[in-house]
Amino acid sequence: MTETTGYAGSGLVHVKNPHLDSMEEDVLYHLDLGTKTHNLPAMFGDIKFVCVGGSPNRMRAFAQFMHKELGLAGDGEDLADICAGTDRYAMYRAGPVLSISHGMGIPSISIMLHELIKLLHHAKCRDVTIIRIGTSGGLGIEAGSVVITDTAVDSSFKPRFEQVVLDDVVVRSTELDKDLTEELLACSKEIPDFPTLIGHTMCTYDFYEAAVVCVTLLDRLEGDQIRVPREVLGEYQQRPQRLIAAFIRKRLGMKRNALLSTH
Repeated sequence: MTETTGYAGSGLVHVKNPHLDSMEEDVLYHLDLGTKTHNLPAMFGDIKFVCVGGSPNRMRAFAQFMHKELGLAGDGEDLADICAGTDRYAMYRAGPVLSISHGMGIPSISIMLHELIKLLHHAKCRDVTIIRIGTSGGLGIEAGSVVITDTAVDSSFKPRFEQVVLDDVVVRSTELDKDLTEELLACSKEIPDFPTLIGHTMCTYDFYEAAVVCVTLLDRLEGDQIRVPREVLGEYQQRPQRLIAAFIRKRLGMKRNALLSTH
């Protein structure tokens, strides 16, 4: 089990597991990748941004969207699923951006993140930003608003995540990167056609899970049934993607793309 993860002084993704580098082979089973079967530094060493979300189709669409936003060659329609050998997750890349599905619920995303962090470590990636994009319900927030999460809280409204490791209850903080939160909010000024705000997100063991950047599908103080037309929901789901695209382009020093105002 990967206990904690961080960055070494060089910016490399560092996993605090003393046994990892001494393993003859590390099989990332659910990603259909491995240290012996794949040249991970060659495949992923230049990745700078990892965006994760529940749906395989949505993450494929996001990768295609980023392909266009970054001005990469081709139309991006034939992006290959790097995890095609497994039916657990889907993974696509567009330049320095990796787009991965994680399924639904805490156990599913935990398995994916466990193998993803090891993948970034083995690939010798540096200074990687990981962001989850998706949907959620809202409380007192207008439907269609994009919420940038600064803290995820559990079902007791506490900023923590409890996990049992070798019979010990390990409690980890769920407060997120404040500087990144503010940077994302600043990027939202480029996209004025929908509201963006910073808020808390509740993460529990049921349908609605935490997101770093999510769009609210409804205000639950006014009911819990989603009644807006499907085409409106489709446009809502593009809103976090547009914000993250603006953020990535700004980080890469690219000028604002006209596509941001036409979706």
